[in-house]
Amino acid sequence: MSAKFFWFLPTNGDSRSIVGASHASSHHAIPAGYRAPDRRYLAEIARAADRLGYEGVLTPTGTWCEDAWLTASAMLAETERLKFLVAFRPGLVPPTLAAQQAATFQRFSQGRLLLNVVSGGDDSEQRRFGDWLSHDERYSRTGEFLHIVKSIWETESFDFSGEYYTIRDGRVSEPPNPLPQFYFGGSSAAALPIAAEHVDVYLTWGEPPQAAAAKINQVRDLAAQRGRTLRAGIRLHTISRDTSAAAWAVAEELVKELTAEQIQEATRLHSRSDSEGQRRMTALHGGQIDKLEIYPNLWAGVGLVRGGAGTALVGSHEEVANLIYEYHSLGFDEFILSGYPHLEEAYWFAEGVFPLLRAKGVIAG
Repeated sequence: MSAKFFWFLPTNGDSRSIVGASHASSHHAIPAGYRAPDRRYLAEIARAADRLGYEGVLTPTGTWCEDAWLTASAMLAETERLKFLVAFRPGLVPPTLAAQQAATFQRFSQGRLLLNVVSGGDDSEQRRFGDWLSHDERYSRTGEFLHIVKSIWETESFDFSGEYYTIRDGRVSEPPNPLPQFYFGGSSAAALPIAAEHVDVYLTWGEPPQAAAAKINQVRDLAAQRGRTLRAGIRLHTISRDTSAAAWAVAEELVKELTAEQIQEATRLHSRSDSEGQRRMTALHGGQIDKLEIYPNLWAGVGLVRGGAGTALVGSHEEVANLIYEYHSLGFDEFILSGYPHLEEAYWFAEGVFPLLRAKGVIAG
């Protein structure tokens, strides 16, 4: 299967630095050279991604992000074919309203909506939004939520009584066409069955190829037991340059500004997160700045201070293409990428790596 490549809209701001908001932080650090996520700058990135041939862009969710739905809606008129992978948290919106929002967006965009289901951040952030369910309960609720949304789209009127939702006469004026596909990430035992039962694409953060493949194979086995198949995607940063030395020099610059105190504090917070995926990201580097290349051309430096996806593809265009080819050979069909700053890195990757991936048959020529 030909791979799809997505870029990222940095709705919490952009810069040439990895210092900034963390999923586990209680404050929002502003780095030097900060680029505010205003409409004009995000439109520059969206137009570039559209022009360069990316399948779509991920619009993230979180305390320090601009609202994903509003951002994606604002970018529709700025782009022609680009899809929007809108991240949202099921516990913060009723399922019937979410079904209606998605249907409207799909009609207004003429089919450019994809949905990234985020069951929750850490407990402190969830409570900030008024959500007091435990980690495992959030995933159970997500299962009910997805069942309701899909049922509303597929039936004229839908009733449901469950542990978290009671719906009477759930409906929309008209279902979206096509139905948006669901993307979903989660590494815990509570998350995997939800992915197997409900979603189209299972996402994981960028672990070394064999470890990442073991995780997606586990989810695919669970899906097969339910008579389903799903695709697999991986979330990575990228630093791709004409030479390997040039790429690694950029990576070194990104961590040169970090202090031991910053790294220690972020490692402490992330290693205690109730997110299994976040703990796995942190374990890749363990706060050790001298052991960041955890696999050839896979670098864990971003995760030293930032929450969420913490690894980057680093190397020459050929080296980066080779590592992507390895992931693709192991079953990854979709790649959601980002880089600092996002406008410039979108060009570096598309102009340097896309031609090599076409030659390798990873993407259609």
